[in-house]
Amino acid sequence: MAEVVGWLVLVVGLLVSVALHELGHMLPAKRFGVRVSEYFVGFGPKLWSRQGKETEYGIKAIPLGGYVRLVGMIPPAERVKPVKGTGRIAQLIADTREASVEEIPEGEDHRAFYHLTWWRKAIVMFGGPAVNLVLGVLLFTGVLFVMGSAGEPTLTVTNVSECVTPVDRVECEAGDPQAPAAAAGLEAGDVITAVDGTAVATWDEFTSYVSARPGEDIALTVERDGEATELTVTPALTERYVVEDGAVVLDDAGDPVTHEVGFVGIAPEVPTVHELGTGLEYTGYVLGATADAVMHLPSKVYDVALAAAGVQERTTDSLMSVVGVGRVAGEISAADVDGYGIGAKVADMLMILGSLNIALFAFNMIPLVPLDGGHIASAVWQGIKNGWARLRGLPRPAPVDVARMMPLAYGVFALLLVMGAILIYADIVVPVSVV
Repeated sequence: MAEVVGWLVLVVGLLVSVALHELGHMLPAKRFGVRVSEYFVGFGPKLWSRQGKETEYGIKAIPLGGYVRLVGMIPPAERVKPVKGTGRIAQLIADTREASVEEIPEGEDHRAFYHLTWWRKAIVMFGGPAVNLVLGVLLFTGVLFVMGSAGEPTLTVTNVSECVTPVDRVECEAGDPQAPAAAAGLEAGDVITAVDGTAVATWDEFTSYVSARPGEDIALTVERDGEATELTVTPALTERYVVEDGAVVLDDAGDPVTHEVGFVGIAPEVPTVHELGTGLEYTGYVLGATADAVMHLPSKVYDVALAAAGVQERTTDSLMSVVGVGRVAGEISAADVDGYGIGAKVADMLMILGSLNIALFAFNMIPLVPLDGGHIASAVWQGIKNGWARLRGLPRPAPVDVARMMPLAYGVFALLLVMGAILIYADIVVPVSVV
């Protein structure tokens, strides 16, 4: 039942995000006078609809997206230089153009989308992705401000390990050597003030010093109950994972990278901070990671396909479909961990939803039709053509003929279907787990 609740929260959140995305297209389009004939969330068979003054609003059965129908996105043949020929591609372009022209009600050609100036077209098409970006920022900011985020670790000791464990284990077992901090007499609540007589101000400064000195005796000065106490600790040489930006570094095979360091076995106190700027910082991090995934999309999908075929292991940072994200949401909802209550679970679900909105933004900005980025690119190209003509004293050129892009649009759509099928299959047979 908990997994079902997780799925429902995710699906409802995604549908709301999609609905707002489409509003981001529809509102500026109507503001610029474009006729919007349909506004639907979902695809496939119609479940419910209501006819407004000129727009039909509704919900369809397959909750995998949504759309708004902007009348007259493709200019008629007399406004452009039409493609001539009798082949399949020429026929596809002609049929698409004819269908677009037929959508325009009699006497309302002036309200067709193709009449808009290039910058108005760009605003309309950017409106949807912009909404997803704003939603991501708001979700991240709200969660991180209300729940708080981890601040910089301090020099106050909160936990002292009893033993030195291997890199892939955290629980002590018989035969594990005693941790150097425990052997030296460090206690929770101690505040580290100096190493070998030199004052330290940050946790990173302290760990850098001790990790580089395995097997060497180090004089620690700690403040305990308001008094300075001198202790001697000898860091043990052990393997630990390499961590960058809070994440374990993986090699080309997807395995964690390790290195040998000096280990003493203490954990610092990490304060919880509530700052509005944290949400923006985290948005930048997620946006950068998502952009990197988009730029390497073919290779990442290929890796997922190999994992689904059993050729290699699937990594935890693998691409996922909505099915995989739903499974993760279900695992979060069903997790039975001490101290991980409903508030923390809801916060994690909202963070996932924020990440999905950032992914929708980045993915839709790919400059290929039928994605929003492709239409933005065609609008910008129109602006370049207009500017060049103006510099040369020539009349304004014809609108960019979007119909010519339809073969590319169908090709991109087919690729998206194939990639989606691969990811969904992989999420069923070799799912990514976070628990």
